[in-house]
Amino acid sequence: MPDGLFEKVKAYVVKVFTNKGSSAGIPHLERTVYWVKQLNSDADEALLIAAIGHDIERPLRTEAAIERIKDSPKGYMSEEHLKEHQTTGAKIIAEFLKENEADPDLIERVKMLISKHEVGGNDDQNLLKDADSISFFETNAEHFLTKYLPVVGADKVKEKFEWMYSRITSEQAKKIARPMYKKVMDKLLTIETNS
Repeated sequence: MPDGLFEKVKAYVVKVFTNKGSSAGIPHLERTVYWVKQLNSDADEALLIAAIGHDIERPLRTEAAIERIKDSPKGYMSEEHLKEHQTTGAKIIAEFLKENEADPDLIERVKMLISKHEVGGNDDQNLLKDADSISFFETNAEHFLTKYLPVVGADKVKEKFEWMYSRITSEQAKKIARPMYKKVMDKLLTIETNS
């Protein structure tokens, strides 16, 4: 395995987010890595790579995909959106790893992890999903209140918050996320009440 593979992936992800004007999303990825380590101190390199790269599809998302989210009754939780987000992200990171001569087993493991980071599946996919949720509440929820609320409406933002919390598998992760979740839900309620 090439030296510094995680750092190479991180540099690539940061470059993509920055070039697409989405650098505000980088702290979420970094905190997802942090929470993976907090939830599993023995997390392997594939899990850490998946954590830093799991949302690579987001800055590359097309206007058509954004319109589908807006038009769908399920919004961000539509099966179509979740599948496209996970599958596309897994392919992009896998391709980058191949170009950097990563071990094929590591590539497959990273692909497997990213391909289910929204819905979970096995223990490691669930761990990534839980770390993603904690980091979402820590770094992205406020962004949803300021940027996405006017675009998609309070109902879809509320559904997103509820889903991001309810999908957490481990009690440890739920306990960490609970106060953050409560805080953003209270803010959303205040915004709704004052509009």
